[in-house]
Amino acid sequence: MDTEQSGVHTERMDTRTFPEALPDISRTAAALADPSRAAMCAALMDGRAWTVGELARYCGLARSTASEHVDLLTARGLVLDVRQGRHRYVRLAGGDIAHVIESLGIVAQSTFDTAHSLRASSATDRARAGRTCYKHLAGRLGVALAEQLQDRGCLTDTWEPTAAGREVLSAWGLPHAQSVTATPCMDSTERRFHLAGPLGKELCTVFFDKGWIERLGASRAVRLTDAGTTALANAGIRLLTAVAS
Repeated sequence: MDTEQSGVHTERMDTRTFPEALPDISRTAAALADPSRAAMCAALMDGRAWTVGELARYCGLARSTASEHVDLLTARGLVLDVRQGRHRYVRLAGGDIAHVIESLGIVAQSTFDTAHSLRASSATDRARAGRTCYKHLAGRLGVALAEQLQDRGCLTDTWEPTAAGREVLSAWGLPHAQSVTATPCMDSTERRFHLAGPLGKELCTVFFDKGWIERLGASRAVRLTDAGTTALANAGIRLLTAVAS
């Protein structure tokens, strides 16, 4: 039976068949269509595991309501439910899901409302200046790093490390500097590419481990430290610290 919903003509899908097996993305899209669930997925883009209580506070929800949202996201394969003893943690289901979330951020024509306060404005500025996109660097910091690596001949036009690039990566202590590969990821705020793939992940991990970048509070925002500025400058890469705590 045909119905009219929100002015859009719809049909019951169980009354039709198709000439080929098509991926049914409608249920996944519906799971992300709720603002609270979309905000949870965006929060989990920091690559860390969150408790349900933390997600509830982040979204301004009762814990029971947040738990229901997490259950649906888990059922749709968007997040993983990790149990440790009596504790329940939630994280994105993987890099592919993170790529979907970041790509949808590029398509989106709006952002969630934030409080009209200096604190909220500063948090937004910090995230745009530098942040994690799941397990690689994003924002102006991540984009500038990728572009300078290309400009200095460390990456080819197809994002493969050159011989000079592998030397730099080895000097930085990347564990797979001689074989690691990269892929570009369109940055949702800068509309330019930052480094993703195995290389993007290893760079982010090493930069954290060496103290070259640090998180700002409990958010996705990161900043370049003095040690990081010096280390990159030694390789001929100069990035603005860009953010203040």
